Amino acid sequence: MRALIYEGPKEMNVREVEAPIAGEDEVVIQVAYSGICGSELSGYLGKNSLRKPPMIFGHEFSGTIASVGSRVEASGAWAIGQRVTANPLVTCGHCDRCASGRQQLCVSRKLLSAALPGSNAEYVKIPAAFVYAVPDGMTMQQAALAEPTACAVRVAELAAAKPTDKVLILGMGPIGLLALQAVLQYGVSDVIAVDMNEDRLAIARRLGAKHVICPAGVDTLEEVKRLTGGSGVNIAIDAVGAGLTRKQCVLACATGGRVVFTGLHEEESALPINIAIRSEITMTGSFAYSAMNFRTALQWLEEGRIGLDEGVIEAPLSDGAKWFETLLGSPGNVSKVLLVPGGAS
Repeated sequence: MRALIYEGPKEMNVREVEAPIAGEDEVVIQVAYSGICGSELSGYLGKNSLRKPPMIFGHEFSGTIASVGSRVEASGAWAIGQRVTANPLVTCGHCDRCASGRQQLCVSRKLLSAALPGSNAEYVKIPAAFVYAVPDGMTMQQAALAEPTACAVRVAELAAAKPTDKVLILGMGPIGLLALQAVLQYGVSDVIAVDMNEDRLAIARRLGAKHVICPAGVDTLEEVKRLTGGSGVNIAIDAVGAGLTRKQCVLACATGGRVVFTGLHEEESALPINIAIRSEITMTGSFAYSAMNFRTALQWLEEGRIGLDEGVIEAPLSDGAKWFETLLGSPGNVSKVLLVPGGAS
């Protein structure tokens, strides 16, 4: 099969590789769409410790069942040609964390595109337990957004916003735009969106952001204080993962506020811890999602509560390296790139 292979920092090429073969509890999926994730952009630059070359990236995808293992076939759970997506975070299912519904913290977790070959290829293999049927009313493009939507669902769950809360979201990439919509599901009406990209800010406003800030023109923290009457926000979400944005989240919070870190751009950052202590600011990381978060994401996508209708680009797998460069440079109004290995329907 054809696959887009990460071969080193800023080096990615389409190669012919062996197609995966389903083990007895596995399925092989013919990939229709495979999204480019922000964490893979840092991996492409050689700045992600989980992604070592040679590696097939891709963990946001949809497709059709191409083949199944012997036990899967005997169970009758899946049919060849059935439309599916999958939770790419493969976990053990029996440790304390999995048993308590915190699968994302499983000590044995393995992510497609990091520990396991990903979906930037014509076919991808995954245990059948992590496969989900695509609802009849959902397009394959929407189904490919299930994974990043699940990340946003988890962010909103940890933020635990109340309708009266003021929320700040730094970064209007796909996760930021989806987190904005996820927070709105909690009844929040006052969301401040921040990004350097004016096109993405325009999308954020149309999706429900009450205020938008472009740091190129104003001081972000000063503008947040102005928009909140000097008090700061109750919740700050960092969907970038840079030292500056992480620090800004802490400084933008009102006393007793909450910060949710989900961006992974930089490995380490200095934070104003004394300010956090004196203001009793709660800081938490948000990594991936639970199985229930993934189910919720599919439901919200099906019901039209959340999604990315603007700025979604479909591109052939052969143009993958070019789009990694574009997303790192000047993405313009592009909110998500879906790579098409071939045979999308």
